[in-house]
Parts: sequence; structure tokens; C-alpha cells
Amino acid sequence: MTILDDARRVAENGPVCDACLGRCFADRSFGLTNEERGRSLRTAVALEDDEPYDPENGNEDAQCWVCEGESQRFDEWAERVVDALDGWKFDTYQVGTRTPPLIEENEALLRESAGLPDDAGESFKSEFNREVGKRVGRLTGAEVDFERPDVLALLNVEAAPRADEDGDISDHAVEVQINSAFVYGRYKKLERDIPQTEWPCRECGGSGKQLADGGGEEPCDHCGGSGYLYEESVEELTTPPVLAAMDGDEALFHGAGREDVDALMLGTGRPFVIEVKRPRQRDVDAEALQAEINEFADGNAEVTDLAPATHEMVERVKELDASKTYRMDVAFDADVTEQALQEAVEELRGTTVEQETPQRVDHRRASMTRTRTVYDAEAELLDARHAELEVHGEGGLYVKELVSSDDGRTVPSLAGLLGVGAEVTALDVLAVEGEDEPFADPEYLAEAEE
Repeated sequence: MTILDDARRVAENGPVCDACLGRCFADRSFGLTNEERGRSLRTAVALEDDEPYDPENGNEDAQCWVCEGESQRFDEWAERVVDALDGWKFDTYQVGTRTPPLIEENEALLRESAGLPDDAGESFKSEFNREVGKRVGRLTGAEVDFERPDVLALLNVEAAPRADEDGDISDHAVEVQINSAFVYGRYKKLERDIPQTEWPCRECGGSGKQLADGGGEEPCDHCGGSGYLYEESVEELTTPPVLAAMDGDEALFHGAGREDVDALMLGTGRPFVIEVKRPRQRDVDAEALQAEINEFADGNAEVTDLAPATHEMVERVKELDASKTYRMDVAFDADVTEQALQEAVEELRGTTVEQETPQRVDHRRASMTRTRTVYDAEAELLDARHAELEVHGEGGLYVKELVSSDDGRTVPSLAGLLGVGAEVTALDVLAVEGEDEPFADPEYLAEAEE
């Protein structure tokens, strides 16, 4: 059997449009659209049979029973997609199709009737995605992206009525998915008692209300009716300008770990990504936006290195295996000598400590024992009862417990080595640095900015 024999049997199952005919042989010839392929095959069959070319299989009024005429509506669908995306800024897109079960059944029946394999050629869905997608690209100037497009248009062919005399298709036939936009940066927290993200009140569950003695509701005593344990957070100090600039529906803050509420975040800052859901604007001036964030934060926080980012950056930041450098003010409950302090710090330098889950967090974290390395440590005795300590440690090292011992739950510890009680009275994070920094690769940064 030749390809013309197969094409003849397909065409005999008419009325079959050129696109549906050509689609059956998409894997046997290349460089043409399915419609062009079908027309060429139909012409070749007519020449071989010495018959006039008949694109309608002898019935000018008949609609293709396989696709029900949808293969002639690519332009209409592309225009509907563009209309549905009006008002959204995007550089990349993808088109998907929900194929009606009847068309899928018709495709299978056509191949079976012609004696072709079930998977011969190309599916209606694949052609529809490609042909409508090409037209959307030409109309918008955007580029197709099969991995993580800015927007996804889902064509619900089954939901669309037959086109009326004006060629109109109902609004609900195109569903639009707007994917998030992202910016990366590093933040510094310049005031204490500011959490990284919003911290709802545990007593009222964030409602800001509690039951009154006489019935009804009254402001929560624990949070003063605000619904939050802290008035501000790094999230609240940084996300509003980004959300406004991208004109999105919601902004989410993703940090590379977090510092204690009472700790400052100084030095090089902590990596973060702000995700904006359903943004209407994606191209922002990162330098101007960074200045706007810092003005909005009003000295409580500061961001640096702000740059456009991708969805991949969220996981890269959240999974960053970073070491951290801390500076601590330490108070002792008995006199300590300079020699004893330096000997204790020398013992800590380079050692691996075992730490049980600290008592201060064991209500929200699983109880376990883990080991962490102290890469470096330096100390300066300020007076017999006070010292300044700087520690560079592995990610996940509980430095407050490294100082206090947490009732012997951290071994070794500064308190244990000195034989006196020790407590961190002030904590600053100076650096959060990983071997695989999110933007360590200049090529990745260039791609994100493009």
C-alpha cells in the first residue's frame, strides 16, 4: 500500500476536510501544514485516478464530520485568545486545548475505517495547540514557552457553540491562567522584634476578637485586637511596593530561612524572593523599585541586589544550604577571665556540636538531635560579666543554645566549657552565604533580566 492508497481510503470516509486528511499522515511527510498536506494528497489522488480535484468530497454544503469544522477556525480562536489576554502584559505564552470527546472518537473511527494505526499522524489536540498558538504569537509578538510561560490560554472547544454568522465564539470558551512574576533580592532587618512574615495571634487565630464575659465579642487581650503578635514584618515592609508596581492580586514572601524575631539581619543581608500572583505588569525598573521599597520600609528594613527572577528562584532560595555568621552580646552569671574565655572559644572553633531541639521551639518543631559544625569563633571580653562573641556556623546551628547549653541539650557549649551560666542578650546576623548562591551565576542573572 502506498501513501496515496491510504489517503484515498481516508478521503472516501467523507466529508473530511484537508486538515483532518493531512493530519493522518503528519508523521509521513514534513514541511507542510496538515491542511496543505491534505490538499496535496487529495490532488495527487485525483491526478492518479484521472478525476477532477474535489476538496468537498462531492458535497459543497457538508461540514467535516471529524473536526466538525474546528480546523477552519484557527484564526477565530487566536483572536479570542488575544481578546481574553487584553490588559495583561506578557512575553511568553502557551496554548492548550480541551478536545471534545466526540472529536477524539471521530478521529479514532476515521483511522479505523481507513485501516490506519490508532496513533497514525497527529492528534487534533496537538494541531489545534500549534496552529492557534502560532497565530497568537504573530498577533501579540510574544514567544511560546512550553515550560513556564507568563500566560496559558486553555481553549475549551467543547464549550464553544458553533460560530454564528459573524464568527463569534462565546467568552467562556477561553480560560486564561496568569502565572506569577518574581523579584529576587537580599533584605536587612534594622530593628528588633520584627518577624520575617506576618505572625497571626495564637490566642484569637488572627481574628483580633475574643468572647466577652457577657456574651458577644470584644478585642483580643493578647494582640490588642490587631490579630497579629507583631505590628510589622519584613514581608509587610517589602511586598506592598512590589505588588503595586506589578499590579497583581497578591504578593508572597519567600526567604532563605529566617532569623529570630529579636535578631537584627545586617551585613550582606538574607536572600529572598517576592512572588506576585496574577500580575498585570511584569517589566519593572528594579533599581527604582528597590529605592521605593527602602523608602516604604522607613529605616526598619532595607533591600539590596533587587532583580527580576523566575519561578525556579523560589526553590533555589528556600533550599539554599547557607552558612551564617552571628555577632552576640553575652552575659555571664559569674565572673569570667580573658584566658578562660579564649580557651573555651578555642574549644568551640572547628568543633561539631550535638543539639537537641531547643526548648524555646520544641512546641512547634519535632524533637530530634542533630549535629552542626562551628566553622569559626572569636570573642572579646568586655568586662568580667560581659563579652562579645562572633560565630560562623553551619546552616541550622542554634547559636543561642551554643552559648547557653539549653540545660545541657547542646554539647559542647560556651556555658558548659566555662562552667558558668551564659545568655545571649542581643543577636545580630551578619551574613547568610551558601556555596550555591541563587544569583552566583552571571548568565542566570542575565537570563532572568531578559
